[in-house]
Amino acid sequence: MEGALRPFLNHWQDAVMGRMWSRAGHNNSQCRRMVTECTRPRLPWGMAVGLELSEPLPLLDVLHSDATRYVTRSVANHLNDITKKDPNLVLDRLEVWRDRAAQDRKELDWMTSHALRGLIKAGHPRAMTMLGYDPEAEVTARVELKAEAVRIGDVLEFACHLEAPQDLPVLVDYRLYFQRPGGKVSAKVFKLKQAKLGRKGVSLTKRHALKGNASTFTLVPGTHRVELMVNGRVRDEVEFELLA
Repeated sequence: MEGALRPFLNHWQDAVMGRMWSRAGHNNSQCRRMVTECTRPRLPWGMAVGLELSEPLPLLDVLHSDATRYVTRSVANHLNDITKKDPNLVLDRLEVWRDRAAQDRKELDWMTSHALRGLIKAGHPRAMTMLGYDPEAEVTARVELKAEAVRIGDVLEFACHLEAPQDLPVLVDYRLYFQRPGGKVSAKVFKLKQAKLGRKGVSLTKRHALKGNASTFTLVPGTHRVELMVNGRVRDEVEFELLA
């Protein structure tokens, strides 16, 4: 229904938004979820809508405290859409919701993490801080490859060791830079570990399959790079050759 309603929202915005308010309080979770999905700025496979990013937020103010994960997941997805254009609008709203305490704290923490997933991949400092990770934390990190050359279809293996002068939570990701046709380079961020870090340090290993038959992403031989990211900041990097 959310896809079918979007043309009506574009042509009769006031009338449809008025109806959204009645649906936001409906006893059926499908109807409540429809409110967040219909007004999302980036609904997958859906028509774009002419709403300002802030216009649906009063509706989300109501729905963020919903008792159903089916609805709160949709609210978080809606916020994640907004972060593509205005991260601070979302971060400010999440702070308001924390202060308001209308939602169970554990559920709100889950919603916050899900809503900020795009910003976390990008290493956004304020998003990292909101999730409890200090981007400026003093961390020593080292990454080592098992082999400096890997063939398409094989597995890239690497290990890393992290230390900190004091105990602190860390979010460890790695970013792979891929060669693309025409000499361009693209990057993708992958999750590695959430951990507590201290003087004893933490050692991690990873095996990343370099599939040669993926239909959505074709690997190209050449020099590639791995960056180790801790709390959104690059701490170490290494290069390897991808062979045909």
